[in-house]
Amino acid sequence: MKGALRFDGWIAGVGTASGTRVVVGHWPRSPFGPFSDVMVERPDGERLLLAPTRQTADFVGGVYRFDRVLVTPVAVGTAGAVWNVTARPLSLRFTTGRRGPLGWLLRCVPAPLAARPAWVALTDVPARLLPGVRARGSAAGGSREWYGARDLLPVVGAAARFGGEDLGALAPVAPPVRFGFGSTPRRPALVRVVTTVVPAPG
Repeated sequence: MKGALRFDGWIAGVGTASGTRVVVGHWPRSPFGPFSDVMVERPDGERLLLAPTRQTADFVGGVYRFDRVLVTPVAVGTAGAVWNVTARPLSLRFTTGRRGPLGWLLRCVPAPLAARPAWVALTDVPARLLPGVRARGSAAGGSREWYGARDLLPVVGAAARFGGEDLGALAPVAPPVRFGFGSTPRRPALVRVVTTVVPAPG
């Protein structure tokens, strides 16, 4: 599709007992090269973007809605089932569990099919059965966006700190985050996705 920007990577959604919810985007392949970003919604509703460069901050900040945007190094490291994310003022360590039936099913979806709007429109119907979850919609500024899921792993443990404050134990992503047209699943999860963004004309 003309003008479409495609991002291939992972999205992790994690809730904490303190009420802070964190969404990590890890993109080994993107129009901006490999990068990661972090979206944080605090218990008082403040929405914060942590992005590694001004270019990625401007792009993500133009597609989603935030109250504050910080340009800061974002480091994501993996060791088996353990993911470590550092993006000041946040540090997050989470562990994934065994892949369930839906995860195995999604792994069978070829990447070209997962990126097609018609396929995403089909998967958007069952996705909407989950509170806040959407597979396609309109983003900020009139952009259009859709997500093609290709894997799903549960997050079974997490430890996070924000500005030196312990955020507490792993909890559901509740209430749903309000960065864009949809949230991550309520149950903490790591999802492999192909994300397509069509910027607004002009």
